[in-house]
Amino acid sequence: MDANVVIVGAGPAGLAVAACLKQAGQGFVILEKADEVAPSWRRHYRRLHLHTVKSFSSLPFMPFPKSYPRYVPREKVVDYLDAYAGRFGLRPRFGVTVKSVHREDGKLVVETDAGSFNARKVVIATGNNAQPITPAFPGIEVFRGKVLHSAAYTEAAPYVGKNVLVVGMGNTGAEIALDLAESGARPTISVRKGVHIVPRQLFGVPIQMVGIASRPMPQALNDWMFPKILDLALGRLEKYGIVRPKQGILQGIEAGRIPVIDVGTVAAIKQGRIGIAPDIASFTGDGVTFVDGVEKKFDAAIFATGYRPGYGAFLPAELSPGKSGVNARASELGVYLVGFYNPVTGLLREIGIEAQAVAKDIAGR
Repeated sequence: MDANVVIVGAGPAGLAVAACLKQAGQGFVILEKADEVAPSWRRHYRRLHLHTVKSFSSLPFMPFPKSYPRYVPREKVVDYLDAYAGRFGLRPRFGVTVKSVHREDGKLVVETDAGSFNARKVVIATGNNAQPITPAFPGIEVFRGKVLHSAAYTEAAPYVGKNVLVVGMGNTGAEIALDLAESGARPTISVRKGVHIVPRQLFGVPIQMVGIASRPMPQALNDWMFPKILDLALGRLEKYGIVRPKQGILQGIEAGRIPVIDVGTVAAIKQGRIGIAPDIASFTGDGVTFVDGVEKKFDAAIFATGYRPGYGAFLPAELSPGKSGVNARASELGVYLVGFYNPVTGLLREIGIEAQAVAKDIAGR
């Protein structure tokens, strides 16, 4: 089968690229291994809201409805993405898994379990959260409690009244711990390294807008200024077991480490409703021994230990453009990554910017 552009993935990035290509008069096919658009958003835990404001989080050519709240909840994001696909007549080929991408006779060949597609250009839009990462810990095989990755967590109801260890304090771990605490569970977060925490709103201003405004400033100035401002906004958190990394916020973001955007977790920690513990030394039959020698019993362990993109399984290194968006290598190869850069200014906002740039690059070549 021949296609001008093959888009792999029908999440926000794939839909945004498709809409931009359609506006540019470019043909395409979207391949999605699930049976619906935005499958990752449908699986997220129920209390999830966007951490970025809706006015800066919509995809190209279609803002969020005015009736939606400033921070859009998960189910309304799903409704929006369904409506977005309908608005632009985007009809992915569902249930199609990409096996490999290679070049043959001057064209890119996308091999799938539904046959081969010959393409002029290929856009990989499968997202950063394709494959859950669960590190190996000594003794985990003898732990008798429930063990799951945060990808499998949906709600706190099964954990009410129980001691729950949340491993990792990224945005997911912090919010799951808050969900557990608010629902009557007793969560403890194991924090292996230092973590930057920022409030969702800084003195009434959305942190996303603060990030957009401060982005042109020198990195050294931002990294000097933000800790002082955040101490005023959140207080000194060292006494609760949370320390900042030596690396500044912007340096961390450039390295792919997004700060925790606080939606109430810090207050729950200060109130003693969420415990903080250091790294895990080993699991035991009924709990954990931490590196400081403290032992504690747990009924469950939720690994909020992140994901990997996963496209390396079908995209060889020689065809990888390396960076998300448009760059010289992507243009030369005809292979683009979209939705793999998550700045402090917001992933969905960045997806919109990348999608329009990629569509322009494809249409211009």
